[in-house]
Amino acid sequence: PLTINALGPASNVSAAIAPTLERPDRGPPAVSISSLGTIDGSRLVDVKPRVAEDVDKIKSWRIPDISDPSQIKALRLPDSIAASKVVRLIYTNSGLSLLALASNAVHKLWKWQRTERNPSGKATANVAPQLWQPPSGTLMTNDINESKPTEESAACIALSKNDSYVMSASGGKVSLFNMMTFKVMTMFMSPPPAATFLAFHPQDNNIIAIGMEDSSVQIYNVRVDEVKTKLKGHQNRITGLAFSPTLNALVSSGADAQLCMWSIDKWEKLKSRFIQAPAGRQSPLVGETKVQFHNDQTHLLVVHESQISVYDSKLECSRSWSPKDALPAPISSAIYSCDGLLVYAGFCDGAIGVFDAETLRFRCRIGPSAYIPTYAVR
Repeated sequence: PLTINALGPASNVSAAIAPTLERPDRGPPAVSISSLGTIDGSRLVDVKPRVAEDVDKIKSWRIPDISDPSQIKALRLPDSIAASKVVRLIYTNSGLSLLALASNAVHKLWKWQRTERNPSGKATANVAPQLWQPPSGTLMTNDINESKPTEESAACIALSKNDSYVMSASGGKVSLFNMMTFKVMTMFMSPPPAATFLAFHPQDNNIIAIGMEDSSVQIYNVRVDEVKTKLKGHQNRITGLAFSPTLNALVSSGADAQLCMWSIDKWEKLKSRFIQAPAGRQSPLVGETKVQFHNDQTHLLVVHESQISVYDSKLECSRSWSPKDALPAPISSAIYSCDGLLVYAGFCDGAIGVFDAETLRFRCRIGPSAYIPTYAVR
């Protein structure tokens, strides 16, 4: 991973691992994540970066294009497990580990250790992490759909607030894993339709939002092993979900390039909007659309191959940027930095764009030749 000094790690909420409840009448047991059930807001530690100092660092950048390995610090993670394409990648909330889901449905977890070179134990490119497995040697492996190759199946992953659990799917049933033992606690939602996106409820981790291949969003209760309600409003598979405790809302996005906002009290649709096509682009848009709330829980980052945009609480677009000039390729992904000051965007040609989060002003391009050793000799 690439690291920039201006960024700080996200804070963590600690809690104990809850026991599994036996449900012999249901096959795989239902699970009550009781210790994570209702999160007390007073226990949450907000990320409080040194904003003035961080902004000064960003403004002091003088390299608009990074193309040589000597210009950045990059690290290839050690990996002794069979190689397979990484399809999902996520930092833990504590900032201590990195979790990957591969196309063969196997998860890999890297942990940074506290050392003299890395006293905080946080993720860094200066020290290599360890590929971690429990003493049993167990691998976290998702259920797969035998009738469809895993490489063609939608992969999705989500972490609980305290990093004790990971929920994941690779075209088959959704699996809930214990992150300490890598053991499957329960599986649910047999396809078809398959799960395409996952998100934990912000106040109750027993409630899970599951985006589906059939364009619905299912609100599932892990404790009682049942679907509470099914949200319908999209015309194609769900490709993004984001909760906002401040707005008391869930925003869903789909391959129909539509955004829908739902109340998380009564699970009613509040509003919906199709994202606008940039100038010169045929309308209406189609294709995967991802969403992420800013730290303020009000502004929404919307990502489509044609644009990165910021929407307000009324789903009105306030600013947008489309591929051009130094970054002409379609956008493959984008995400806020953990302090909310920057947006990192990946492009289909391997480039990475760095943008100011407030204005979406382009700051820097990191070329693939800077971080992929074999790229320059191809």
